[in-house]
Formats: sequence, C-alpha cells, structure tokens
Amino acid sequence: MKQVILKKGIVFTEDVPAPLVSDGSILIRTVASCISAGTELSSIQTSEKPLIKRALEQPEKVKKVFNWIKKDGILNTYKQVQNELNAGITLGYSLSGIVIGKGKDVTGFKEGDRVAAAGGSANHAEFVEVPANLVTLVPNNVSFMHASTVAIGAIALQSVRRADLRLGEFAVVIGCGLLGLIVIQILNHSGARLAVTDLNQSKLDLAVELGAELAINPAENDPVRAVQQWSNGHGADAVIFAAATESSEPLSQSFKMCRRKGRVILLGVSGMQIERKDIYEKELDFMVSTSYGPGRYDRTYEEKGIDYPYAYVRWTENRNLGEYIRLISIGHISFDRFTSISFPVTNVSEAYSAVKTSSKDTSIIFLEYPETSIPIEKPVPQSKRARAITADHINIGLVGAGNFARNMHLPNIAKLKNRFHISAVMDKNGYNAKQVAQAAGTAYSTTNFDQLLSDNNIHLIMICTRHDSHASLTLRALQAGKHVFVEKPLATNMSDLEKVKAFLHGSQENKPILVVGYNRRFSPFAQEIKKHTDRRINPLFIHYRVNAGFIPLNHWVHENGGRIVGEACHIIDLMTFFTGCRIATISCESISPTTNIISGSDNKSIILKYEDGSVATIEYFSIGNNNIPKEYMEVHFDNQSIILDDYKSLKGFGLTIEKIKSANNQKGHLEELEELHKSIISDTPEGPIEMWDLIQTTEATIKIQ
Repeated sequence: MKQVILKKGIVFTEDVPAPLVSDGSILIRTVASCISAGTELSSIQTSEKPLIKRALEQPEKVKKVFNWIKKDGILNTYKQVQNELNAGITLGYSLSGIVIGKGKDVTGFKEGDRVAAAGGSANHAEFVEVPANLVTLVPNNVSFMHASTVAIGAIALQSVRRADLRLGEFAVVIGCGLLGLIVIQILNHSGARLAVTDLNQSKLDLAVELGAELAINPAENDPVRAVQQWSNGHGADAVIFAAATESSEPLSQSFKMCRRKGRVILLGVSGMQIERKDIYEKELDFMVSTSYGPGRYDRTYEEKGIDYPYAYVRWTENRNLGEYIRLISIGHISFDRFTSISFPVTNVSEAYSAVKTSSKDTSIIFLEYPETSIPIEKPVPQSKRARAITADHINIGLVGAGNFARNMHLPNIAKLKNRFHISAVMDKNGYNAKQVAQAAGTAYSTTNFDQLLSDNNIHLIMICTRHDSHASLTLRALQAGKHVFVEKPLATNMSDLEKVKAFLHGSQENKPILVVGYNRRFSPFAQEIKKHTDRRINPLFIHYRVNAGFIPLNHWVHENGGRIVGEACHIIDLMTFFTGCRIATISCESISPTTNIISGSDNKSIILKYEDGSVATIEYFSIGNNNIPKEYMEVHFDNQSIILDDYKSLKGFGLTIEKIKSANNQKGHLEELEELHKSIISDTPEGPIEMWDLIQTTEATIKIQ
C-alpha cells in the first residue's frame, strides 16, 4: 500500500506492507484524509533544519544524546542519532474511510461501515489500523472529505468545552485558520457572543459570515481596546487562542482582553513569556486544551479500549469525535464557504505545496485514495522444518523493528555477516518494517507473522516485540519448525510458560533450538569470572546491584510482569550461570512506598539460595541516583573476591584475573549471537543455555513478581 512519509524535509509516498487488524482495533480502507496545515507544516519545517539548529531549539534532546554517549560511547551514539535522522516519519492523523475488518472485543462497528478516525495510527495511508476508541461512525449525509477533518474538529470542540462559555457570554477567538473557523461555528451555535482577531482580512470576512459580531485586524486596530468597548468595558469571559506564533505579544493581549476572573484557553502555539501582572491582578485562569479531549495520550483508554464512565467523564475524545461529526450532519458546521482542494495520494508533493499557500487563505487540503483491496501477501509453501542448514549462513526472520532491534541486534548481525543474514523483517507498523529491512539489505518486509513461518528460507525467528507477545510468538515459531531467539522474557505469566514447556517436553524429535536473550552470561567479563568460580571449593556469595532508573508507573514496562520479569531475569540467569545448579529457595522483600509516584514492584531485594549452598542477593531498584553506575557485582569465594563495575571493568582480589576494561558497556550481545550460531550449525539438541535453566529463570521471576 502507499503511505505518506516525511524524510529530511521531503514529503513522498512509499509502498509499505499493509497493516493487519489486531485485538481492540479497526482496519479501515481510507477514502480521504485531511492535511493539518499547522501540525504537519511544523513537522516539515523541523525536518528541513540542520542538526545544529535543531539541537539549539531542543535542548532536552541534546541532554538525551549526552546520556547515550555516557552509556554507549560516541561511536554507538553517533550511529543511533543517524538512524533516527534517516528513518523518516509518517504523517497524518485525521481521515475517513470504510471498515474492512475489526479485532476481538470491538463492538458497535461492522464491515462496510463509514467511519472517521483520528490519532497517531490514522496516517495518510491507503489502509490503517486504528484503536476503536479513536474511530466514530459517519452518517450517509456527511461526505468522506468533510468527515476526514474529524481530528481537527475534535481539537476545536475540546477547546470550546475547556472555555465553558454560557449563553450570552463574550468570547474572543485569536486566529482564524481552520481550527479557529471551526471554533467560531461551534461557539455561534452555542449562543455565545463572538469577536475574532486575525491579520488576514479574507479570514476575518469569513469569520463574520460564520457568526462573529466583531472582527479585528491587530495591524489596524488595538484588539484589547476594541474588545473592552464591545463587552461594555468588562472584557471577554473567555479567549480561545487558536493562532500559531513565536511571539508572546498576542497571548499577552489575550490576557488583557479578559474580564476579572476570565479564562484564556491555549489551543494553538504561542511564545510563552508571560508577564505576571497580565494574569495576577484579574486572577485569570490560563488553561491548555489537550487535543481531542479526555483519553488522549492515555494508553489504557486509547490502546486497551477501556472507556471512562459516562456519568463522570461526559465528553471523552471518542465522544468529541462523534459529536463533531454530528454537528456536520445537522449543518451546524459547514464547509460551504471554504475552498476545498483535493489531490490523489500519489501527488503528495503538490498537496503539501498547496498547504503552504492554504495557511494564507481559507483552503482545506485533502488527499484522496483509490478504491483498492488490501494486498494479500502470498505465503511461501510451508515446510515441515527449516532446521537443516547447508551453509554457515543462518537466515533470520526479524519480528519487531523497534529501537533495540535497530540499534543493538542489527549492528551485531552486520558484524557477523558471514554467519547471519536478515532475510525478512516483520513489524505491526509496515513503514518501520520496510525501513529496517532496507537498512539490513533484506529480501522483504511484512506485517504478517505467518509469512515468516511459511518461508522455507528462514531458519531462525528473532523476536524483539513487547514482552506480552513473546510466549505466543515463540510457541508458534517452534511449532513451525523454526529455531527461535526471543528477547527476554520468555513469558510473562505461568499459563503462557506452561504452553511453551509442553512443547519443549513433548515427544517430538529433533526439536528446534530455543534461546532467550540472556546476554550477560556471554559477556567477556562474565566468561572471565566463570573461569575462576568453576575452580572454587566452597559455595559462592554474590551480591548484585541494579540501579534501574525511574520509569513512570503508566509506562508499558510495568505491565505484564513488570520490570522484574522483564529485566531482573537477566541477573537471575547470570547467578545460575555462575553457580551451575538449580535454585533451592527464593525469598524477597519490596519497599512500601508512602507515595504513589513509586512502586514496590521495581524496588526489591531478592535472595536466591542454590542447591550447592551458594547465596546470591540481588538489589533491583528504581529510586537511586542516575550518577551511580547501573550495574555492579561482587563475587566472593575461598578468600577471593571479584568486582564487576557496570560491564566496563573487572578487578580481582586474592587471585590473578585478566584485567578487562572497556569505555562502553560490554554486556555480551554480540557474543550470544556467536554462541547461537555455533549451536545451530553444529545441530546440537540444546542451545547455548539449557532448557531447564531458561525455564527456571522465567519461573523464578514470575514467582518473585
């Protein structure tokens, strides 16, 4: 399918794999999408700027880069930055079309329904998969073009709700672009009295046609004085700031226009140098209107489809989307006085050139899409197995094209190009899949996991998706006869783990190899320590500290087993690697927070007692200072001690140890792939880590969590 992409200031269409529908989402064939002059032009202008200028304007990203350098070194950081700059981004967030599929648990929609959709998944593309809470039905008397303004309209509607204006109150709209003109129509039908300001006379004239009592050009008249006179000397009850400017002066004027205890709603973009006297004396309320309304940027609402109770949150973003479409259908919002210009999606360059002009007039720019069927990827005939390898090259099907796969595994696979080759890349996002596939020089990209399983040329499935999908994808790949490398964790709950165990313990002969990405045991530091611990007489006493760093509790890493299952598993695997035996007992304690900003789930002290008498203590916490290295370990045995400092240095006390130092963390990611290659090529029944060991680590983390 065709999708609109922005890269280095250039907008173009690219053929990418079409999406599939997943649980809680709706698959839509796009008929029309609306280009947002403000948001999308801003993205283009940012993309055009040199890196230095961007850095000066976004100091928070410079700080992020310095943190990368501290952690990964200059060369690796340079590669990560270049990857981000060269990746390109998808554009668009407002469209209309026809439902062609829906996921599990989606109600209220059926195939063939006319719908409008908003949000980060509602891109300019022939086919889109959008969470159900960001989709609304469209009646037959509303055109697809007009319905495709749904996101922009809901943004305007939410600002009116924030203003909370009553019948007969005075309202001022600053800026008469598309957003402002929609706000004007909504306010006109709400019974508020309305004044507008803009530097463009044609937009002011249109605003008057749409119901404004007073139109002010700030270049010709003092807007503050004009509003004071119009409101009988009291000032406006509320001002909705819908302009886009770097100057702080228009915002200052907005404050000055208000009556005592009035309200200013920031809908657009403004300079933010606020004078205290502008707001203090009148005790003004200054509020921001966040996109489409309650639910925006809430993963629980948008991605998981959990609605807010109607009685307590009357107007969610989905209800705003639906109400905006209703206002169009009953004629309260009209586009008759606007100039509508449409372009085929293949002519995006012309469309975005027109957008630059439209910011100076009252044009709305649309993209139209041909009526096509979603492309069906033809599966390669299924083989019983893909275990036999006639050459040293192991062909990989990469599942999940996220940052970790791009910045860690792909560079390492490139270093091992005589041993591994990426044959295909699968990701839910077709553009991401294609970008990573091109970077890897791979055969193809896809959004369909089954296509990888059906490909006879793929020997190994490498799974780098979110944690909750690991077990199911692993099991399906093993059942298809593929070797599997799955990033940690193997599973996030016992039910999923039992299904994987049932396959591994089944009667099938010559099973594929399964490896979980417990890379630390393969690091040169761990290998050197192991040489000495294997010669010990008495048990080990190990202390390991993980200064994990704070992550907000609403982040996805806290779900599906959280950080203990998702990350502390690394450390438990390493402890077992050193002891070489099974865990006898597990005990742990969590902190008891006095506030809700932190959690006991990622602040735990864990004690593992092994069958050989060894004891390993793990302190995993998120409340430490970031200036302390992330990982630190002490290993004590037979009057000897070894200290590992963040996989950068190793010291021995009471023994002669090879001095290993590195400017960067060397955690064994490259070495684990080398060991995996040896296992597959030699056709051994076990991978680099024995099955009991992999399963024990997963069981332990689930019990601890």
